[in-house]
Amino acid sequence: MSDPIVLIPARMAATRLPNKPMADLAGEPMIVHVWRRAVEAGIGPVVVATDTPAIVDTIEAVGGLAVLTRADHPSGSDRLAEALEIIDPQGNHDVVVNVQGDLPTIDPGIIGAAILPLADRAVDIATLCAVITEESERRDPNVVKLVGHTVGTRRLRALYFTRAEAPWGEGPLYHHIGLYAYRRKALARFMALPPGELETREKLEQLRALEAGMRIDAIVVDDLPLGVDTPADLERARAILAARRLN
Repeated sequence: MSDPIVLIPARMAATRLPNKPMADLAGEPMIVHVWRRAVEAGIGPVVVATDTPAIVDTIEAVGGLAVLTRADHPSGSDRLAEALEIIDPQGNHDVVVNVQGDLPTIDPGIIGAAILPLADRAVDIATLCAVITEESERRDPNVVKLVGHTVGTRRLRALYFTRAEAPWGEGPLYHHIGLYAYRRKALARFMALPPGELETREKLEQLRALEAGMRIDAIVVDDLPLGVDTPADLERARAILAARRLN
């Protein structure tokens, strides 16, 4: 892990919350808050990858870096791969951290924690999870569960990801947090793979990697960042940021 880079994919075409990256939060667009949290993590340069010139202008106006990518990417991972080739065609950055552009309240510390499993050369991709504490989340298909086994202190090896309540029996269930750290070669391999059978069924892109035999490890964190997908989520994020400013 000699030289990580943090990329934040951001697109305007969100069905449930149009123009989401530019939504106002405490006087700044949401994408600026996410960029600030990623910078505060202090693990490497931070670049926003977007399909919208207005987002590029917004990030550059606060002193950040942003690149314009194609508008027809089917996923954030595809946008990530294009942005990486624009920013670093020489391949100087060997670890790529993908922070979703709708996590304005994320703790910078957990962004840094995401790269820790990559110290193990057997790990291709690293991610995050948190113990599910709300009973309703156990059965909620919108809450993706990570099924894995312990391989270290607060570290799991992922065996499966699912929208179902799993695994069965006594013990914790883990809420997967969609933040990834890839080895550069692992990202290239992942992008070259066809969609997997289980990926298509569960509608979970990370299953493509597991189906191909790639190893994903996760750090268990205490902070579950709020993903902003709806107007109600946006109001919750506003309240969280307002409370932080008062403390």
